[in-house]
Amino acid sequence: MSELHIGGHVDQADPIAEALARKASLSQFFLGDPQGWKGPVVAYDGGAPALRAAADAAGVDLYVHAPYVLNVATTNNRIRIPSRKLLQQTVTAAAEIGAKAVIVHGGHVAKTDDPAVGFDNWRKCIERLDLAVPLLIENTAGGDNAMARRLERIARMWDAVGSAPGGDAVGFCLDTCHAHAGGEELADIVDKVKAVTGRIDLVHANDSRDTFGSGADRHANLGNGSIAADDLVDVVRAAGAPVVCETPGGADGQRADIAWLRDRAT
Repeated sequence: MSELHIGGHVDQADPIAEALARKASLSQFFLGDPQGWKGPVVAYDGGAPALRAAADAAGVDLYVHAPYVLNVATTNNRIRIPSRKLLQQTVTAAAEIGAKAVIVHGGHVAKTDDPAVGFDNWRKCIERLDLAVPLLIENTAGGDNAMARRLERIARMWDAVGSAPGGDAVGFCLDTCHAHAGGEELADIVDKVKAVTGRIDLVHANDSRDTFGSGADRHANLGNGSIAADDLVDVVRAAGAPVVCETPGGADGQRADIAWLRDRAT
């Protein structure tokens, strides 16, 4: 890789300044409260048009992470239907700021539910979405009935999503902490994911505070967690995709992690 296209997960008030503070070429952020159901809001001074223009001028790519509360897989109508609505609002707002993609977690079904229902709910969601920007489904760390924790589940979800009109606008985001904590070996994860999805569109390069297979979604700074440094670097190299560090320590911590990866992966 001649040049690593990399950035951090940042506060949305000024993602351009946040990228510059990290010596980064992209920024990922939420458009609002990640734990709330209110519609997306562009906090940048001047709104969506100003943010889009500033990002273009600075050469900074923007990525939007959907709120954590979304769960389009669930059989609970009071969560699934609002999740579809908020996901559509997020995709539309992301298009207005010129974002490259929206990242969303795979969600889960209840312990007593048939996972097949969750996969079909994903198909129905994609059928109804107007994907003005690509939607990247992210693997998750925990939950026995999660849609995207294990590769076998990701394969079933990909089959469902791929059968929906608009499924070709759905991509994949590989999170290294989530894979490690979810019980998937990183040594060959890129090849295995690409065999299932045919693509990796974004890498969340995060170390893991907790041990392999723990199911705990707790990120650590690169080289300071339980993931072998060589495995982290090899994933980034093999994926050949843009990279986001969602690691602790604000601008200083992420700037160090970005430099750590650049030194080793390029």
